[in-house]
Amino acid sequence: MYANHAGARSERTVEPWGLVDKDGVSYLVAGTERGRRTFRLDRVVEAEATGRTFERPPDLDVAREWAAVVAEVEERRSRTWATVVVDRRYVPVLRTQFGRHLRVLDDAPDGRARVRVADPTPLDLARHLAGWGALLDIEDPPAVRAALARIGSELVRRYAVARAGATGSPA
Repeated sequence: MYANHAGARSERTVEPWGLVDKDGVSYLVAGTERGRRTFRLDRVVEAEATGRTFERPPDLDVAREWAAVVAEVEERRSRTWATVVVDRRYVPVLRTQFGRHLRVLDDAPDGRARVRVADPTPLDLARHLAGWGALLDIEDPPAVRAALARIGSELVRRYAVARAGATGSPA
């Protein structure tokens, strides 16, 4: 019995190929009727032997299978890329925010750098970039710029102070 991230339980029949440890979390790499799958061991609620045997694929390389799993997860996490222009000194800060989802494209003579950053959706990117304000320029895609404009408009509407007789409270 296996519980997914939301706690929903389902019965799984697997052919265990190998175990992998990633940052202190153990995963089972296994064959299933639907192909290779991975399972967090801490989500295995109950296990029992079926008595059936299986042939482990002769060319199986668990490290290679795990690398493919990681690549698939990273692909899902980086479906939307944006080109951002920022002062070169901020690139390390952006790198801590986006990690392997940041690629430096080039350095401009004006001391700025063009980088590519990624998140699953344009809205996710906009949310991560909104706090940078005018410290960066988004070249593309238009969907990220539109999401930033919407976020900015919402913030202005929510936190704008009335012009006459401003008391510091939202309008």
